[in-house]
Amino acid sequence: MLSVVLAVVVVAVLAVALILARRGLMAISRDLATLNSALEGVESEHLRPLEPAVTAINAQFDVILGALPGIGAKAAIVAERRPR
Repeated sequence: MLSVVLAVVVVAVLAVALILARRGLMAISRDLATLNSALEGVESEHLRPLEPAVTAINAQFDVILGALPGIGAKAAIVAERRPR
């Protein structure tokens, strides 16, 4: 008899724990949905308009980075010719 009562208590405790976990996960899910909609708003209002400027800046960086190996090679030649 005691084993049956203990089993019922364990099952009840686990059921309560699962119900509380489900409630917590549902609340987290709602909060994440709210955060998602807020981030989508920020992206559409603030980040997308900056895309052309970012693309132009990145293109300039590509030009600069492309020139660095040549500049480095010329600097090495100058450094070799420099008297010590």
